[in-house]
Amino acid sequence: MAADLWVRGPVGLDAGTRVTRPRCRAVLVVVPTMTAGTRLLDLVSLLETDLRVQVVFTVPHTTERWHGVEEFVRGLHGVVLPWDQAVAHRFDLVLAASHRHLAEVHGPILLIGHGAGRVKPRRHSRKAGGATEPTTAVDRELLTFRGRVLPDVLALGTDSEVELVRERCPEATPNTIVAGDSCLDRMRMSRHLREVYRSVLGLTPERRLVVISTTWFTDSAFGRLPELYQAVVDALPAQRFAVAAVLHPNVWAVHGSRQVSAWLSGALAGGLVLIPPESGWQATMLAADWVVGDHGSTTGYAAAMGCPVTLASMCGQPQEGSVADVVRAHTLSLSWNCPLPEQAAAAGTRTAALAGAATEAITSRADRSAEILRDAMYRLLELAVPETPASFPLLPVPRPLPRWSE
Repeated sequence: MAADLWVRGPVGLDAGTRVTRPRCRAVLVVVPTMTAGTRLLDLVSLLETDLRVQVVFTVPHTTERWHGVEEFVRGLHGVVLPWDQAVAHRFDLVLAASHRHLAEVHGPILLIGHGAGRVKPRRHSRKAGGATEPTTAVDRELLTFRGRVLPDVLALGTDSEVELVRERCPEATPNTIVAGDSCLDRMRMSRHLREVYRSVLGLTPERRLVVISTTWFTDSAFGRLPELYQAVVDALPAQRFAVAAVLHPNVWAVHGSRQVSAWLSGALAGGLVLIPPESGWQATMLAADWVVGDHGSTTGYAAAMGCPVTLASMCGQPQEGSVADVVRAHTLSLSWNCPLPEQAAAAGTRTAALAGAATEAITSRADRSAEILRDAMYRLLELAVPETPASFPLLPVPRPLPRWSE
């Protein structure tokens, strides 16, 4: 098939016969999911302007892949290598935000997380069926292959996660660094744009923004309470409130954007603002006045930014030390026996304690992740670090999807 043809790009034994910029270090960005891809773009922004560096992307697959990921990556307008071509070459640096397929790529690997924290919200993996042993994102089975530690640099968010690595995969400890959290840092550096984001979303100073945040799977807010969106839109007067929805990219990937929009069509007709999965959720959270969420990372990030949070759903008893556990301990549950504005006010009384606890659970290096991650990448690339300060771009404005009737 034509899609499987190798790309005449900047890598390979004969690359010197076609490149315009010679002797560039080649960086491979492995994008198995949209969630991983959006997080890795933070890293890409720290090195792609360097004339000594060439960045290429690939979407890994064996017999399957997530719907929409290929289109997302191609929409970035970088060089996209077929997976078979990517695993046939050695790169100077491999960037990953997922454990998937790391044993198949060649080159020093920097692995970051793609959510808030390395302690999973659930005690057990979805894939393990009847497992009884709690799992984390730093278990030996994820970080090693045939006795080899896969990441050359394992970037963690907090100091406490280093102890978790020592417990779950001690052989990976020498490869760990505490780098903080790039997602939270970008939100913190962009918070002064709150009024800009609100204006783009059509909000006047008098209107409050309520964001319904959901992760994916059957225990999520969308999985358990699909009627929540219509109910919140109907319960809040449009003159005083706007309602937006942020759904995990895997909801869109598994069910398809047409089906998700159709399921929410009633709420969309009533004014619900639907944020696309590839970008805009962080800016929407910064614009929010109240988040109704679940155990997903988006709720945790909103909490860390000081937004009032109320829980509509939780995955049973979240794993101790997870961001979800912190959010559960500091928030109230949604109740239909109490007016929503009163619940928003009650959530507002808990923001200070919640923000501090959530931030501590997500990062031990607040506002420093750009510097730390760039230094780690250039060490693996064996290049001198640029003299310019390391910084992420400000968050782009949200671009809601068209309403169902449009």
